[in-house]
Amino acid sequence: MKVLLDTCLSVQAWEALKAAGHDATWGGAWEKDPGDDAILALAFKEERVLITLDKDFGSLAVLKGAPHCGIVRLVNFNVSQQAPACLKILADYRADLSKGALITAEPGRIRIRQTTD
Repeated sequence: MKVLLDTCLSVQAWEALKAAGHDATWGGAWEKDPGDDAILALAFKEERVLITLDKDFGSLAVLKGAPHCGIVRLVNFNVSQQAPACLKILADYRADLSKGALITAEPGRIRIRQTTD
């Protein structure tokens, strides 16, 4: 799956996704953080699911109608938990994400907001 990891995720999560065969890019490897609007626009342009810790992306998508190809927000996962959580979510919710779902994941809880046309 094509994913873009926001700058706030760990390099270990990025490496784990690449090792698992995902086409993953990571904002932390960029010279400069372009800001949330530009990150979401880039993910959409490249048809990537955005994975973040930041709730602002959901607001951009829902309240401002910014186009996206699916967003995963991790809540309360420490650095060592990020990679396994990402891998599980991408495997278990691939179909939802391919339809542009917004997924909020917490340890022991997943919330899915389907996009409406």
